[in-house]
Amino acid sequence: MLALIAAAAFVTTFLGGVFALRFSDRLHLILGFSAGSVIGVAFFDLLPESLELAGGSFGVATITSAAALGFVAYLFLDRVITLHAHTDENGHGHKGVLGVGSLSVHSFLDGIAVGLAFQVSAAVGAIVAIAVLAHNFSDGINTVGLILRNGGTKQTAFRWLAIDAAAPVLGIFSSLFFSLPEQTLGIVLAVFCGFFLYIGASDLLPESHHQHPTLWTTTMTALGIALIYVAVTLAGI
Repeated sequence: MLALIAAAAFVTTFLGGVFALRFSDRLHLILGFSAGSVIGVAFFDLLPESLELAGGSFGVATITSAAALGFVAYLFLDRVITLHAHTDENGHGHKGVLGVGSLSVHSFLDGIAVGLAFQVSAAVGAIVAIAVLAHNFSDGINTVGLILRNGGTKQTAFRWLAIDAAAPVLGIFSSLFFSLPEQTLGIVLAVFCGFFLYIGASDLLPESHHQHPTLWTTTMTALGIALIYVAVTLAGI
């Protein structure tokens, strides 16, 4: 079962990235959707999951503070990279790597979450797996969108797409060799909630709109948020 889920995670992430590469001439629409889906993952997936996992050991204020810490930490890293960039091209490239690196680590944690959920029971594992697979397609789109938005080539985007697609697979199989306390995983997810809020609100969202201030970019952002909400809601039924 885990092998089949790992294969499905790889394929859905990869297909999302290929879709984004195929329609890269509509980058502003892809970025708009990516902004919405990244923000949607933060609000509807990462934050509720972190509250559920860590709520028994930490208060709500502590968990949301971890999310704020993630936001500020990413802000600091982003500004440091920008300040130390020698050229715009290098700066954008490093910012893109920072963003997709965070997405890939999140995908790895998704895989770990699936594996650990199956350690609890097959039913819990199936629910978590559905939730992960539901937003893997948008993960692939987000990975490609971040690289292209920051001046990367399609070849670079494809390499990072392969890494992001492989990340949940590695996460699933690594979970066979250890167990992680729920409260620890909850705090980690809260930190990544802060990462994703920064990526979506400060990087993807402004970039999707400033050169193409049309109703369509806003619509795509709303669509990205809505699809993640629907996917997470259906996965929890």
